[in-house]
Amino acid sequence: MKINGWRQYLPELEQSADNAICQLFDSCNIITLPENNTVFHQGDACSNYLIVLQGKVKVFTRAENGREILLYRLFTGDSCVLTTSCLLGNKNYPAEGKTETSVSALAIPANRFNQALQSSASFREIVFSAFSAHLSDLITLVEEVAFGKVDVRLARLLLSQCDNNILTSTHQNIATELGSAREVISRQLKELESKGIIIINRGSIEIIDIAALQDIADC
Repeated sequence: MKINGWRQYLPELEQSADNAICQLFDSCNIITLPENNTVFHQGDACSNYLIVLQGKVKVFTRAENGREILLYRLFTGDSCVLTTSCLLGNKNYPAEGKTETSVSALAIPANRFNQALQSSASFREIVFSAFSAHLSDLITLVEEVAFGKVDVRLARLLLSQCDNNILTSTHQNIATELGSAREVISRQLKELESKGIIIINRGSIEIIDIAALQDIADC
């Protein structure tokens, strides 16, 4: 469908983009995907530059043994650094993308993406600004996985994602977020529980000693 819906979700982008870019966005399709739907598989060719208008997408990689590691999430206004890389290098996707909620996104075909990239300084700024931000996130993730202590990273995740001291998640999902094994995360959580810092429930974790958890996160 060809609609101008991107403007209601990205008012700041509308204000900063030039007329040529607004016309490009107006002429492109808006796609919608349901929750828990695959956006792209590892090995897929990249045919569109996508800008998320509404919803949440996770991008992750999977090893041969089935273990997953979350690379980053995309929210309103975000574009995927792997998509940009694939379009620039004419490569296939090296990871997978899946919706965590229902999602709507602006889809710019690869040929029009390349044309706009060559002809518009405004579009180049939009693309490479987003690319730089997510690339920095990926580098931080690699550093944390390679050099960070699991207990410290776990404590930070619990604090950042809890709602009223409750985190609704499984051990496997936490392991995926941290790029670790489920068994490792389960051991770490049980140790926190034995110290009276958290209570492990089925499908959720309750933090009962915020200060102690913050001390671990600050290490």
